[in-house]
Amino acid sequence: MTDVDQWRSWPLFSNSLNAWLIAGAITLTTLTVLLLLRPMVRRYSEKLSRTERTELLEIPMTVLSRTTLLFLLVVSVFFGLQSLELGEKLRTALRSLITIALFWQMGVWVSAAVRAWVQKRRTHSAAEDRAALGSLGIISFIASVLIWSLVLLATLDNLGVNITALVAGLGIGGVAVALALQNVLGDLFASLSIALDRPFVIGDFLQVDNLLGSVENIGIKTTRLRSLDGEQIIISNSNLLSSRVRNFGRMQERRVAFATSVSYETPIDLIERIPGMLREIVEAEKDTRFDRSHFQKHGVSSLDFETVYYVTTADFNRYMDIQQSINLKLHRRLLELGILFASPTQRELIKPPAPAEAPDTRAAPASARRSG
Repeated sequence: MTDVDQWRSWPLFSNSLNAWLIAGAITLTTLTVLLLLRPMVRRYSEKLSRTERTELLEIPMTVLSRTTLLFLLVVSVFFGLQSLELGEKLRTALRSLITIALFWQMGVWVSAAVRAWVQKRRTHSAAEDRAALGSLGIISFIASVLIWSLVLLATLDNLGVNITALVAGLGIGGVAVALALQNVLGDLFASLSIALDRPFVIGDFLQVDNLLGSVENIGIKTTRLRSLDGEQIIISNSNLLSSRVRNFGRMQERRVAFATSVSYETPIDLIERIPGMLREIVEAEKDTRFDRSHFQKHGVSSLDFETVYYVTTADFNRYMDIQQSINLKLHRRLLELGILFASPTQRELIKPPAPAEAPDTRAAPASARRSG
């Protein structure tokens, strides 16, 4: 018996023309209905997404709107073929096909649900919880890897592949891959540490060694900072965590210590008034808390005072406004009192040369007189 005769002996080809027409009609009808429903779902999903609050059906409608055309076609053909005599082998193959198609479509649906949830959380966190922004991208990436890994394993299992042996082989090969990609994996685990421990969040201003910048993005491998000069600074996550990071974004208040140096010619009664005057000037400013002001030391060319106060806000511009106001008021008060700021000076003490010794005019010995 030839191959053609074997095909003709399949139960599928024993169906009548009417049975094939009915199967085709069922397939077309199912596909038409599904194709009409999909744009309706998409329009309703877009309508819900335009509202400010999160609706109950918003994420489910977003997920359903991601249904692929290939899945709709496979479903339509599956329902159409159910009216035919197929035989056990063909029915098994058809069930395997629809199962694999369903797995991949579920992967698309779950991935869409994760992205929709991440987008909602990102919008919410941008206004209320900046700490969650850095972890959302990492969560999305890990979730996508897990989802599609499970879909691939389920597909291979339905195709008859022994996934137990495959997973064991991947475990052995994973060791070699991990050794080859240890730098990349180090950055990945560092990003997880940043996401879980949250030493900084998007928007924080950091100093990493001698680099300064605000956090723009926390990625899988790198963190991006925007410097004060405008350029973008890219640092790998593992290097970032191994560095000493100063997070100015967590600053609640700012401690300020500044020095004032006056001339040595300042009278002692005016020197005694300077600490109290500095205290008065600082306490007159808003958003400040005075700590202390002292005559610190006798400098090389000046009398040095040190004043310490706190700015009760982390805003750098506000701190500079306060310090500028203090400096102007202090300068004006010192000029009113006739106190001069010290300027670097040096005194050189020049020792006059010793007078030259007069020549000895005493009489020379007789022998010297004779030789002359």
